[in-house]
Amino acid sequence: MTAAAPLLELDAVSVQYGSGSRAVTALAGVDLTIRRGEMVAVMGTSGSGKSTLLACAGTLLPPTSGEVRIDGEWVADRPAKDLAALRRRLVGFVFQDFNLIPSLTAIENVALPLELDGWKSSRARRAAQLALDNVELGHRSDAFPDDLSGGQQQRVAIARGVVGERRLALADEPTGALDSQTGEVVLRMLRRHVDSGAGALLVTHDARHAAWADRIVFLRDGRVVDETVYSGVEMALADRTRS
Repeated sequence: MTAAAPLLELDAVSVQYGSGSRAVTALAGVDLTIRRGEMVAVMGTSGSGKSTLLACAGTLLPPTSGEVRIDGEWVADRPAKDLAALRRRLVGFVFQDFNLIPSLTAIENVALPLELDGWKSSRARRAAQLALDNVELGHRSDAFPDDLSGGQQQRVAIARGVVGERRLALADEPTGALDSQTGEVVLRMLRRHVDSGAGALLVTHDARHAAWADRIVFLRDGRVVDETVYSGVEMALADRTRS
């Protein structure tokens, strides 16, 4: 079987803040590949480099050294305008605090990145409605964030993160503000998106949530110190919990 094409590649990525005796290394030579149909969870203590890794993966932070490639495109030295366009086209972010615009309805929040990318409003709304349907919130498309529960808001955020043709989801503690049951619902939605051919990088501190991933990467002091790949038996057991 031919391996799926990589969606995200980090090659010897390092990030250093400051210089000389005050230099702080946030990432040190990290190699990471995420392929289509694969979710990778990143775990580590506070300060281990998880958020920095996510920022580099999403082109929000340029590495001090090393290379980042998204869907076959190297991102080094590209103008900020080009990187913003690449993110709108390929990358979806899902944050712990949702980051929804309170004055916009659910469908308007989801359609916004497409409209910013130049889509006509009618086309963007059709795609947004489909994305909301896929996270089982199509019936609340005209609701404002304040009229939705925390779990519903997070599902809107997932819909916004996967709408259109974006196939790489970057999730930073997406269930941290939710109760355990609602968190499981959100992870099931994210897993469903990955199983459809997308890829996801999930930063989490909860081993139960990391178990939804195909691989778990452990960071310590900015370095990958261990990695767990689920066996066929473990994946079969995990699949039962997702059904």
